[in-house]
Amino acid sequence: MAFQTPVTAEEILGAIHQKQYLLPAIQREFVWNPDQIRRLFDSLMRGYPMGSFLLWKVDPETAKTYTFYDFLTHYHERDDPYANKATVPAGSGITAVLDGQQRLTALNIAIYGSHAEKKKYAWWTSPDAFPKKRLYLNLEANAEENDLGLRYDLRFLTDADAKPQDGQPDRWYRVGAVLELDNAGPALYGELTKRRLDLSTAECFQRLYDLYKAVREQKPINYYLEQTQDPNKVLDIFVRVNSGGTTLSYSDLLLSMATNQWRNLDAREEVRKLVQELNTSGSNSFSFSKDVVLKTALMVAGVDLRFQVSNFTESNMHKVEASWGTTRAALIRAVALLGTFGFNERTLTAASVVVPLAYYLARHGVSDGYVTSGADAKDRMAVRQWITRSLVKRGIWGSGLDSLLGRIRYAIDQRPGYGFPVAEIEKEMTTLGKSLSFEPTEIDELLELKYGGQRTFPVLALLYPGLDLAKQFHEDHIFPRSRFTRRKLRNAGIAEDVIDDYMKRFDLLPNLQLLGGVPNVEKQAKLPADWLGSAFATEAERVTYMKDNDLHDLPLDIPGFVEFFEQRKARMRDRLTDALGVTA
Repeated sequence: MAFQTPVTAEEILGAIHQKQYLLPAIQREFVWNPDQIRRLFDSLMRGYPMGSFLLWKVDPETAKTYTFYDFLTHYHERDDPYANKATVPAGSGITAVLDGQQRLTALNIAIYGSHAEKKKYAWWTSPDAFPKKRLYLNLEANAEENDLGLRYDLRFLTDADAKPQDGQPDRWYRVGAVLELDNAGPALYGELTKRRLDLSTAECFQRLYDLYKAVREQKPINYYLEQTQDPNKVLDIFVRVNSGGTTLSYSDLLLSMATNQWRNLDAREEVRKLVQELNTSGSNSFSFSKDVVLKTALMVAGVDLRFQVSNFTESNMHKVEASWGTTRAALIRAVALLGTFGFNERTLTAASVVVPLAYYLARHGVSDGYVTSGADAKDRMAVRQWITRSLVKRGIWGSGLDSLLGRIRYAIDQRPGYGFPVAEIEKEMTTLGKSLSFEPTEIDELLELKYGGQRTFPVLALLYPGLDLAKQFHEDHIFPRSRFTRRKLRNAGIAEDVIDDYMKRFDLLPNLQLLGGVPNVEKQAKLPADWLGSAFATEAERVTYMKDNDLHDLPLDIPGFVEFFEQRKARMRDRLTDALGVTA
């Protein structure tokens, strides 16, 4: 590895636009925000070094066996957030950037490109939600006091926002235009004069000259050039140099290896599209990651589940590609099924639970009809109860995930015929110390869960399985939380010495229920007895609802709350004890 002669920002960006520098597939996506770009450019204009870069000289023979990407120039959060795949002419070598992609992409966007992110509160589908902005420098004044610690007033603006009002000086200078100046003397004065800026002091000239010098004269870019053609050594170097920044995900490595080794599909594009589809399709939104998708792909392909470089062999990647269609369909069905169970981005507290679910669906080749068919209702209930219990129990989806998934895969494989093998799976889980058996003390702990807690939704879903959770349900306070202020409790006739008894209970599980989104809005701050009197068409429906949700003997007003709370808590304890198979 040899240290190279420093270069200017203009020189390295020019080489990028001549396709001399490309990104290897192992690089992650561009993740910097506009403030980070502004801070980097401010540092550049102050003459600060940009740190070392690491480049890889790729010979033509090596280059033809790998996939590379161009640098992102015009970032658009919705329409164009990713770098495009590069075309490397046959017989050509290139230089790949192993360390420094974020900084170089930030410079490229600042000087050559633009940045478009969604405006706050704008609709994602609105054509005006993503204004195109470019980086501008205020030539009239330095930055005022700011959280970023900037000296120069650098801002991402639309061209319309940067345009001066009639008769006003043209103070906003697009930083990329500095490449069009012929020199650092007369050309700068001519530019300032044309903009009708005050030249009585040297400040305007100094700011523009600082920009010119930062981009075209200073040489802050130092880099090392690695010339080995051994991909394993390059991969090891890449992991080492990236360990100090944003944590390198092994899924990024797997994507790079798959991208290079898949024969017919582009692994990176396939995973990207699937992650987006899983998270945005259907009525419930989720936040599944590339890691979850790739872990499922390994599980369905029947290969080692560990995210280790030694596992990313050509043979394994071909198996993953061959089963990709099955993996994709199974994940889509699994997420749809989780939606019918009432889970979403907030209530699904362990995303990894989708992996064994998708594997089960793939292993048995179920169709889309499984999600809703009456013939599969019993099996779906078994799946739902197992998933819910695994989310309620602490420590199931944390450490030791690969071992857990491997045991679950074995249990599913060994089950002859159709049906979710709950007993077999739980037996394998127990051997890993991840038993789904519950103790009485755990029941007491669950009854102390609070509104909005990670496990609150799955516990309520477990307690009251008759709800059609395919519809949108909210966690709802039976006695409205707005009634539980000290002033309102005093006004309701609650004695001062027992107000704390009310305050410590109203946000806990026995005062919570799952209520449909529309009825919850309609209920608002009504007391439960008032709401129940108007929410049901018949007395029989009201009585059934109260029985199914342990709402016996509801008091008419707040003074009976504590007694009701304790009575419902006892009924919920009995339900949980039965549902979780706890022996008293």
